[in-house]
Amino acid sequence: MIKIGNIELPEFPLLLAPMEDVSDPPFRRLCKLHGADMMYSEFISSEGLIRDAMKSMKKLDIFDYERPVGIQIFGGDEEAMSLSAKIVEAVNPDIVDINFGCPVKKVVCKGAGAGVLKDIDLMIRLTKAVVNSTHLPVTVKTRLGWDTDSINIMEVAERLQEVGVKALTIHARTRAQMYKGEADWNYIHAVKNNPNIEIPIFGNGDIDSAQKAWEYKNKFDCDGIMIGRGAIGYPWIFNEVKHFFATGEVLPEPTITQRLEAVRQHAEWSKDWKGERLGLIEMRQHYSNYFRGIPHFKDFRRKFLEVFTLEEMDVVIAEADAFYKDFEFAN
Repeated sequence: MIKIGNIELPEFPLLLAPMEDVSDPPFRRLCKLHGADMMYSEFISSEGLIRDAMKSMKKLDIFDYERPVGIQIFGGDEEAMSLSAKIVEAVNPDIVDINFGCPVKKVVCKGAGAGVLKDIDLMIRLTKAVVNSTHLPVTVKTRLGWDTDSINIMEVAERLQEVGVKALTIHARTRAQMYKGEADWNYIHAVKNNPNIEIPIFGNGDIDSAQKAWEYKNKFDCDGIMIGRGAIGYPWIFNEVKHFFATGEVLPEPTITQRLEAVRQHAEWSKDWKGERLGLIEMRQHYSNYFRGIPHFKDFRRKFLEVFTLEEMDVVIAEADAFYKDFEFAN
């Protein structure tokens, strides 16, 4: 069993990564249904929370069926991070997570996300401000360092633990790599095997199959895995990993019917959260992901993009299901 403060997770938990425009309540619900042990919100700007910005406040929505669930915040100002931690606490998530890993320029330019990797003293002050402002367990997600010449994850891990962080997720790339190249989990292995480190260490980066999850679990000694891009359009990955861990068997890919069912569930929960029209408009970014690599899907994608009600969606789903009735995935 893995403990994060007072939160108990199963042995070697699988976490859904916080992803902008992806990890919203409808998608989190789908991932929970398919085996995710803990999930995080999309990252939320501390400045936006303080300004009461509508988009930021909407990201605070969490539901009991998601638990345990963390809300992730980012920012480069101590006072703003402290205040936003108090706002987050009022929503009563299980965990407050701090993003020190986002490599996107608009975040980094504000001295937030991965931008903080250039100033570890600031990172510690920001973390301390959050830890001192909430009774909830505080966790951190970060990267190896700014670039290959300044990899400082060992120092970062030790200092974060010292100021009260209860778990650390490491995306095994530098900020300079963005999402390119291969994630180097050897650094995660080194942190986990540092005798000074007592908090859970979760690995993140490049996990896109049950077999790779098994390989990395055994090779790099981490306490659990956080899955991000591997879950986009493929929430089944969590149960596939768990099944492989338990049996050594690779589950077959979800059928077209199962993918269509997932799209329908995602759309319905999106409607429940944001209303039918807006919910279905926001679904548009997801269709291609659910049917990646499926031949002749382009015509159906176009039809899905024209859908504004669940009733209209059901017609397209029925048509697609009939079209792919005899479709089989290549082994």
